[in-house]
Amino acid sequence: MTIIIFYVFVCVIILQLAYYLGIFGKFIFSGQQQVTQKKLPVSVLVLVKNNHKSAQKLIPQLVSQNYPDFEVVIIDNASGDETIDALEELEKEHTNVRLIKVENNEAFWGNKKYAYTLGIKAARKEYLLFIDAEYEPASSDWIMHMASQFTLNKTIVLGFSAYRLVKNSLLNKLIRFDALINATQCFAWAKLGAPYSGDGRNLGYKKEEFFSRNGYINHMNIRTGEDSLFINEAATPKNTAVCYTPESFTHGDAPAKFSSWIHEKRKTAYTLSFFKTADQVKLKIFVWLQALFFILMATLLILQFNWMILVPVIAFRYLLCWIVMAQSAAKLNEKDTIYWFPFMEILLIFTQLYVVMVNAFSKKAHWQ
Repeated sequence: MTIIIFYVFVCVIILQLAYYLGIFGKFIFSGQQQVTQKKLPVSVLVLVKNNHKSAQKLIPQLVSQNYPDFEVVIIDNASGDETIDALEELEKEHTNVRLIKVENNEAFWGNKKYAYTLGIKAARKEYLLFIDAEYEPASSDWIMHMASQFTLNKTIVLGFSAYRLVKNSLLNKLIRFDALINATQCFAWAKLGAPYSGDGRNLGYKKEEFFSRNGYINHMNIRTGEDSLFINEAATPKNTAVCYTPESFTHGDAPAKFSSWIHEKRKTAYTLSFFKTADQVKLKIFVWLQALFFILMATLLILQFNWMILVPVIAFRYLLCWIVMAQSAAKLNEKDTIYWFPFMEILLIFTQLYVVMVNAFSKKAHWQ
């Protein structure tokens, strides 16, 4: 019986390594990305709700971007405090800033997708870039680098949004390690010709992509996923590109509490349940392979399987996965997250299993 468990264990490791090398490797071992400046007309969209301090910090960074043809469209999503006054001042101060005021209505009360729809309709430029109000571009060439990946056929560009480093924080390191895994997977599948999601904190697409699919109409009643669900629906092997130059990154603060992070992961898992079936399967395969590895490893250790065989197999698996993820961490400027790879991996897989169980046995939340 023990030997059968070991053989299953080896099969799981082989599948894991195939995933890391065959799928992740498509992104990880790709060459340095070439950037050619273009002069495409770009509208940068920023959604703001009761958050004037972040907007006052972000907007000056956006208007000072080194790019010849762009506007900044601020969408005020029915703010109830002094935010609207601050945004009106920003519009007066900068000639290329436009403010779109969204008022709540009964049918779309507080719905971000409704607010974004109004902003996209109001945008005057052909290409759209999205950034979260609480995030900042990594450089003054952010627009240029993201826009450089648009071509006649590539009308969707996926960017990387990173969390800022907090020193001596295990939670921060774990959250950033999770983001590294997610970004690696997202970019790798896109490069393989099977894009499945995008991050609205750093995302671009041509305006016609939005209108050709009637915007968010197919998932307007789902109170989350204005970015990921739209890209899951719109992205194809031919129309999607990725941008991973350091200048194209955006940065924001990670959740400061474990409960806040779990809430975000529950929301992400809930949104995933509306993805195309094939996309759900390929993402779940990775998670369950990770879980099976730890379950079978623990079982073999408890059963005292021959350590002279077991230990080298485990060591080989860890070493190869560690090397692969170190390459991704280097590409995405997240090297410190990989130093404690085995420990981070264990924490993350149990966190993911916890999220799956909580979502399965609790009432669905109406996330905002």
